[in-house]
Amino acid sequence: MAMGRPRSFDTDKALDDAMEVFWRHGYDGASLAMLTKAMGIKPPSLYAAFGSKEGLLKAALDRYAQRRSEHMRYVLAGPTARDVAERFLFSIAESHTDPANPPGCLLVQGGLACGQGSENIPFELASRRALSETELRERFVQAQQDGDLAETADPAALARFLSTVASGMGVLASSGADRGALREVARVSLSAFPGRDEMRIVKP
Repeated sequence: MAMGRPRSFDTDKALDDAMEVFWRHGYDGASLAMLTKAMGIKPPSLYAAFGSKEGLLKAALDRYAQRRSEHMRYVLAGPTARDVAERFLFSIAESHTDPANPPGCLLVQGGLACGQGSENIPFELASRRALSETELRERFVQAQQDGDLAETADPAALARFLSTVASGMGVLASSGADRGALREVARVSLSAFPGRDEMRIVKP
């Protein structure tokens, strides 16, 4: 059986380069010419490796997910529900304004202005964002069981609130908001969470 030709490019680096193009220009704005130029490959190599432009985006999102999983491990390790929320929002303020990356969030930027033929992209990105929301909800459920979060609190609503704020911070960052502005949004949003002393429920 004949062996296929080995890829003549570094897949991880190519995905990082494609990720930046999608991040800066969105799915529709990232043309095939822009992608192949950034990746240093020809269109046939792109299709052979990833199947399609959408396949390339999904592979880039998988690569991006590795970063997010590290971020979420740090977030979820917070000792209290408020600490978790604080870590989540303030680390987003840092990452969304990191000069080493495009501003904002790939999971928000990638789906902006998707037109005919790319209607599935926003749903793909939303499903990826939902993973973080699910992890936050499960952590808040655990906090509630541990007596760290009031019995009247709604873990699902709190997780959804944080996810919505995070998406908004991504839009602000992509529009030019600086780190200080995002931190201010984070500080105000934390008012939805009681302070440490209020979070703890003293059982009779």
